[in-house]
Amino acid sequence: MPEYANRDANRGLKERFAEIQDSYERVRDGLAALQQRMTTLEVTVSSTDDLVQTTVGARGQLVRLGIAPRAMRELRHDELEQLILATLARATAQATEQVADLMTQLSPMSSSAAAFVRSGDYNDLLRRTDELAGYRPDQHRT
Repeated sequence: MPEYANRDANRGLKERFAEIQDSYERVRDGLAALQQRMTTLEVTVSSTDDLVQTTVGARGQLVRLGIAPRAMRELRHDELEQLILATLARATAQATEQVADLMTQLSPMSSSAAAFVRSGDYNDLLRRTDELAGYRPDQHRT
């Protein structure tokens, strides 16, 4: 019995592949813009009393630290240390959120990557793939 190609199915597959390729190219092009934006991203946060100001980059790395001269008179060294760390943590959290937002804008496909950036949990990075594959991490833990 001769086998016949289903031309409509082939056409549909070709169209779907073209859509996927198009989507991939948009994401790939967007990655270059995202990377450029991340190299220039900086977040500056001041403590509520304006004694400390921290500026961090996209990965939360400290870029600048400002300490008001009066901080040395008004705070003990351990209080100043805690104020610096708290202000730095707020700046890092804001930078993380901005990076995650940029990733989400890139593509809906990158939402799992954005979730990972926010949480640091690899399960978030793989959640969409797990769903598509029917994989349930909680059933595979030992």
